[in-house]
Amino acid sequence: MAYAALLSLTQRLEQILHPDYQRPILLHKTDSQILRSLDENLRFLLSFLEEDSGEKNRKAFECLEGRIRDAVYEAEDIVESHLSNQIPLGSGIQMDQTEPQMLSQIVPELEQEYEGLQKIIDELNLISEEMVKRKGMNHIEDLHPRKTLPAESSKSGSSIKSGMVGFDDELIQIKDRLTGSSTKLEIISIVGMGGIGKTTLAKNIYDDSLIVYRFDTRAWITVSQYYRVQEMLTGVLVSRRNLSQESYEKDTEKLGEQLYKSLKGNRYLIVMDDVWDTKAWDEVQRFFPDDNNGSRIILTTRKSHVAVYANSSSPICHLSLLSPIQSWDLLRHLVFGEQRCPPEFEEIGMAIANNCRGLPLSVSVIGGLLYRSKGTVDYWMHVKQNINSAVTGPEDKIMEILSLSYNDLPHHLRSCFLYMGAYPEDHQIQIPQLMKLWIAEGFVKPVGSKSMEAVAETYLEDLIDRNMVLVLERNFTGKIKACGLHDLMRDLCVRKSREKKFLQVICRHVEFSPECIYNQRRISIQSDIYDCLSENYVSRVRSLLYFKTQSNTRDGNIFISFPLLKVLNVFDELLPEFPVELAELVNLRYFAIFTQVAKLPVSIAKLFNLQTIIIRSFDTVNLPLEILMIPQLRHILIEKCFLPCSAQIRKNFVLSENLQTLEILRNFRFTKEVLQKMSSLKKLTVDFYCDEDTPFSSCFDSIIHLYELEDLKCLFHYQNDPLPENFALASRLKNLTLSHCGLSWKNMAVLGLLLNLELLKLKNISFDGKVWEPSEGEFPKLKFLLLLTTNLEHWRANKTHFPNLQRLSLGDCPKLVEIPSGIGEFPTLQEIIYFRCPAAVTSLELIQKEQEDLGCYLRIIHDSRKEEMYELTGGKDEDDEEDERKDEEED
Repeated sequence: MAYAALLSLTQRLEQILHPDYQRPILLHKTDSQILRSLDENLRFLLSFLEEDSGEKNRKAFECLEGRIRDAVYEAEDIVESHLSNQIPLGSGIQMDQTEPQMLSQIVPELEQEYEGLQKIIDELNLISEEMVKRKGMNHIEDLHPRKTLPAESSKSGSSIKSGMVGFDDELIQIKDRLTGSSTKLEIISIVGMGGIGKTTLAKNIYDDSLIVYRFDTRAWITVSQYYRVQEMLTGVLVSRRNLSQESYEKDTEKLGEQLYKSLKGNRYLIVMDDVWDTKAWDEVQRFFPDDNNGSRIILTTRKSHVAVYANSSSPICHLSLLSPIQSWDLLRHLVFGEQRCPPEFEEIGMAIANNCRGLPLSVSVIGGLLYRSKGTVDYWMHVKQNINSAVTGPEDKIMEILSLSYNDLPHHLRSCFLYMGAYPEDHQIQIPQLMKLWIAEGFVKPVGSKSMEAVAETYLEDLIDRNMVLVLERNFTGKIKACGLHDLMRDLCVRKSREKKFLQVICRHVEFSPECIYNQRRISIQSDIYDCLSENYVSRVRSLLYFKTQSNTRDGNIFISFPLLKVLNVFDELLPEFPVELAELVNLRYFAIFTQVAKLPVSIAKLFNLQTIIIRSFDTVNLPLEILMIPQLRHILIEKCFLPCSAQIRKNFVLSENLQTLEILRNFRFTKEVLQKMSSLKKLTVDFYCDEDTPFSSCFDSIIHLYELEDLKCLFHYQNDPLPENFALASRLKNLTLSHCGLSWKNMAVLGLLLNLELLKLKNISFDGKVWEPSEGEFPKLKFLLLLTTNLEHWRANKTHFPNLQRLSLGDCPKLVEIPSGIGEFPTLQEIIYFRCPAAVTSLELIQKEQEDLGCYLRIIHDSRKEEMYELTGGKDEDDEEDERKDEEED
């Protein structure tokens, strides 16, 4: 991946050469000249790749790309190895006191590599001249290059690609069986080949409003070919919010017993997706009780014998390949949406659809390619010819079709797409984490005044519009929270990554030898293979991603084998202690770990390239103040952390101006002067533990100085104390959560004037009056409102209030007499969820009936599960706390 390597190194050189860049070394003039010369040539190569993708002579072009990639990797090794060697060792940080050192040692090596790069540049100049003269296309991948549409243009694409074509009858039949009169537990199997749409059909049924209303409990288990029984069981328990930290330590039998008791007496629907063998069913089926209450299990599999084994007496839903007409209907819908297909495209389009051989995944991917291209008839003809010339083997045929879409990707998206292959099969990829990883890897190129995160989001939107990435979860505003890859698309990622020396995946079912990772830049380990971590094989690795293996703990000493590491993700493996070796990995940009550490060493501040710190810990983690000096630091995400009060920050402390996220801070004593230096902070989560020396009001009032703040969560420990009467918050605020405090109606009016506020959660709130009567014009953009455990008695509202409210959640408001009838008239309201609001039930039923009489559909749900949890915990909102923890990890 020449482009990714070039972009990453040019960004690194830009940092090193910038006059204001904070680093523990200084450059000699001669060194700077050589590095600048290297930078100029790298940028020429980068521009070359952006302007001409070499599609008309792919084999020759790919050969050149490989040579460019290898040369850039060598240059990067030399630069970063010598930078690493010059960082002062030891437990303390004294960068400002270190004698400036020179990079003169690397001059000969840089000159040698520069000569190699210059030869490649000369050769590329000759090739580029030849490519201009070439006409015609001779290879399957030779699709005319298209420029990527801006992100704004792609939004309509995401919205039209939600339809399901070809399985309407099957959907109706399965829904009838789910809601039928039979009380006996029934297993419904969906069978078909990979990519035919089994999961899509099951997901459409699972999310159907009638099905949601029908079942007390729903759970989705993705089994896959290489499953773990414990993960299958915990997956259901998580959906029931019946999982504690102790549950993870239980053996399979005890977890199964816990699951059985949790489901007992409830009408449940469980989807077991992608079951490959009968053993997986045998491992869990005994934990699903049959209470003759209409519970159901949906099982999707590629193998008919698995379906018969699970329930031989029940009819199996076999999914057939799409007919040519159905294939064309799906393709036409993906490309044109509700618009009419121009006549000149119909004949060619039908031929393209027919050549996808009835496989919905292939049609979907080609549809994404054609939609994004906005091509001409000639372009469609090229696609048709390339599909026609694909090899005839069924598996190879599918891969060739999927490869067409990969080859059409612009260079900046290819590395982002292949990187997703590092995640295990059927993994739910959290978007905020993925964005941070792309940025740390150097895949994201700055665009004007946009933040790197915003640019990364446009990359993801583009991949989704091309139907190469699946949307798995959205938040209340429709923003994507989680995504994933179809199994076949992930196979393509793994194959291409290995072929292009981009990424090596190590897992149990793939033959592996330590030699295969020699010179690899990125490794994804999904198996207990320790001998591969010898320094002889991994000394050049830049990214190490660990995912759940059989081991419960991991020895932190292994990281010494990775001297040039940039990305470390060991979030699923427990490290008994904080790896002190991390402080020596000065090129590190991202680390996510799970550890029992209670304190980070001050030496962590030596990681002057660090962008993201994510720590999961059982205890509060004490952070050194020096962590705020790391110049590139953008995100601190720790379940519970403690920072010394800002009074200890010396005047000569230079705080990072790039910090965007700080959570979850157990104390908050930062002064106005300190917060004004955190000018980029956008997300803050704090627990307020103040004392007489630092009064609560002064702590909270100082938040107003975070002018860029968009997301604020505050947990107070003064339940009866109201917020300061004249407090103010940043006008950019979009999401606000307040918990365990008092609120006056004057406070609420202040919140109502936050013109950008979209989400408001009020938990354990003591209002200073019985009646809430918002004023017209308040909360103009609010989309989600949660009121949980309040003393509210009367609420008056009509359609002039909350003009954009989409979702209302009410819980444990026993004194609330009724829900305002005018709420039913809110034009945007889609859903009301409630529990433990006994006096308001009648008004909710009346609102629902009025809406039905008007022909409108307003979804009103009684959340019996949360009500049950409240009764079990005595009112402690453990369920909601779990939701908050999940939100913090995702963001």
